[in-house]
Amino acid sequence: MVVFLLCTIMYWVYILYSEAIQRYYTGQCKDIDLRTARHNSGETRSIKIGIPWRVIWRQQCSTRGDAMLLEKKIKSRGASRFLV
Repeated sequence: MVVFLLCTIMYWVYILYSEAIQRYYTGQCKDIDLRTARHNSGETRSIKIGIPWRVIWRQQCSTRGDAMLLEKKIKSRGASRFLV
């Protein structure tokens, strides 16, 4: 008997907020905990100035394409307007 396991990789779209610079950051990834840790470790040079970042909104998407579309929608509208 052969058993196939269907491994579904979910993607996250997230919005981070930094109290230090009072700014939002929007992104998408597979592992939100790892990604947030990397943002807060300073590995992401472009947003290093805003450490510490905290996740204020997140949503799972079933495909990377869906995650990219949602990320684009949020970025085109602006995270603060999207959250209202």
